[in-house]
Amino acid sequence: MNTKSVVVITIDGPSGAGKGTLSQLVAKRLGYHLLDSGALYRLVALSAHNLNVNFQDEQAIADVASKLHVKFDTTGDATRILLVGEDVTDAIRQESVSMNASVVAAYPKVREALLQRQKDFAQLPGLVADGRDMGTTVFPNAQVKIFLTASAEARAQRRFKQLQEKGVAVNMDELVSDIKARDDRDTQRATSPLKPADDALILDSTSLTIEQVLSAILAHVR
Repeated sequence: MNTKSVVVITIDGPSGAGKGTLSQLVAKRLGYHLLDSGALYRLVALSAHNLNVNFQDEQAIADVASKLHVKFDTTGDATRILLVGEDVTDAIRQESVSMNASVVAAYPKVREALLQRQKDFAQLPGLVADGRDMGTTVFPNAQVKIFLTASAEARAQRRFKQLQEKGVAVNMDELVSDIKARDDRDTQRATSPLKPADDALILDSTSLTIEQVLSAILAHVR
């Protein structure tokens, strides 16, 4: 298939900005496929942990990435993520996995191993790609690019609420610190650092509701 004929909408931004929720809503509204690129890095981190791979060994982590056996099951109301047939949708959202995902995502060899796999998600009728370098590296020719951001404090508050609802005890100060550390790693890495594409629409969701951001994105798409 000529992927140039496929409409691609990229939604990039830092952790906790609301990319995942909004990407799913946009994809559902338009009837497009969805790529959660962050889930791929979380899956690499979880898989490496399960295999007792040294997180300082870039080549070993890249080998895990190249052999990742993953499936995104979109048949139900919510997308389920399967790793070697096991449902790990909730497991990859644990804070420890999130931090390890940020570490492995900084490795050039890991990003290279996952690049073509991400490109292959561009299928008709269209794709919404959620991540940190979708509009700059993976789909630089995407027709629509969004960069979604919010203050570290607002993002920590959202994460705090999510974890509380799941019954997970968490410290707000530690959450803010973790998010800022992840931002530093993501923006300062040598390969595909987190930054808006030159032609991206930048949306700050700090004081906006999900519905307001969704309306702004759909208006921009139209």
